[in-house]
Amino acid sequence: MKITIIGVGNMGSAIMKGLSHTQNFTLSAMNPVNPRVTSLAEELGFKLVNTNSEVGNLTPDIVILTTPAPTTTAVAKELAVLNDHTIFISAAAGITHEDLAKVLPNKEIVNIIPNTPVEVNAGTIGLALPTGISAEAISKVMTVLDSLGDVIEVPERQLDIIGVIGGCGPAFVDVMMDAMSDAAVKHGLDRQTAYEVIASMVKGTGTLAYDSKLAPALLRDQVTSPAGTTIKGVEALEKNGFRYAMMDAVDKANGEA
Repeated sequence: MKITIIGVGNMGSAIMKGLSHTQNFTLSAMNPVNPRVTSLAEELGFKLVNTNSEVGNLTPDIVILTTPAPTTTAVAKELAVLNDHTIFISAAAGITHEDLAKVLPNKEIVNIIPNTPVEVNAGTIGLALPTGISAEAISKVMTVLDSLGDVIEVPERQLDIIGVIGGCGPAFVDVMMDAMSDAAVKHGLDRQTAYEVIASMVKGTGTLAYDSKLAPALLRDQVTSPAGTTIKGVEALEKNGFRYAMMDAVDKANGEA
């Protein structure tokens, strides 16, 4: 399958790296001349063009739009000349299926909100499928997205909050991990070991929650013994407003004043 990424910024680069790891696709990209992107193309071995007019020569089966939201519809309009069998996957936040359908008539279009862990094929990807999309298009889209991480299908109206939780969430977790590493160093653990332990703990906790489908509160109860060390730590988190801070962070990231 031939995949072309349009716009190789942070998210475009992350998706390109994740797809490259699979070695299952023929990859290419369009990006205005940029030394960083040129170096990435040389490193990963994908074909790079610098204008939308050249994309047709790549004959992609799937085009992934990772352009900035304000320019996405204009860029998509320039790509409307591509073969009608070309499937478009848009990762532009705030750009609806209706917006894209106006400039990409007769094209199969899906909207996604991924996060940067797609770079290591461990992403969280919100997916909105439009009414009437063909089974063949869905199959091709899922082949691509499943290779990048966990795909969670939601109505289009929920993609924004998926973007906040899945997209901004890693930064919130990173802040927590950084704070935990400071505490570990304070108690005598060297920094690098602290990072490894914390990253492993977060990975394992997330995997257990995802695979077991148990509520986080139930998983918490499994490690909070009566009068034990963990419940004392949980009490400290409650005392310092940890839960409210996290909820407030989501509210702010979601645009609430």
